[in-house]
Amino acid sequence: MSQTEQGNRQKLIIVMGVSGSGKSSVAQAIAEKLNFDFYEADDFHSAEAKAWMASGKPLNDDMRAPWIKAMCQAIQANANNQRSAVLSYSGLKRKHRQKFRELGLSTIFIFLDGSIDLIASRMKNRENHFMPASLLKSQFDAMEAPKDETDIIKLDIDRPLSDLTNEAVKVIEASFAR
Repeated sequence: MSQTEQGNRQKLIIVMGVSGSGKSSVAQAIAEKLNFDFYEADDFHSAEAKAWMASGKPLNDDMRAPWIKAMCQAIQANANNQRSAVLSYSGLKRKHRQKFRELGLSTIFIFLDGSIDLIASRMKNRENHFMPASLLKSQFDAMEAPKDETDIIKLDIDRPLSDLTNEAVKVIEASFAR
């Protein structure tokens, strides 16, 4: 695909990582800087799925399927309206990440990576979130680390939000300029 063809396609930035890695904060900041629409994956969970996780149980793939489908439909509708988007989404499974690639958008994943200890300490300070810190280990266990996925850029989260956001925007702009 030529640069011109890629430049004409709507863009999708997916900020991914385990719960508590800072996805929502980074994704919102990127969306603001790039003037893209922002989508929060948590908003697409059913009430039943949120209650399930709030009770300390991780979702399985069957429970994730309608969630993934709903997000893909919303992102596709957004692109059909000639709008690019940033999605804050865990992206734990490669096959689920692939669903977003299949939308035909110019897609980049920003993988927020950090230690379980750092993320656990952040989760303890988080308020009003349905995902309990007790599920963090299950998130790490379920995370299929990116391997041979050239559209995923890994960033270490052990730094201030502004630094992390600025680096993410730089790598996004450089990726789209290719």
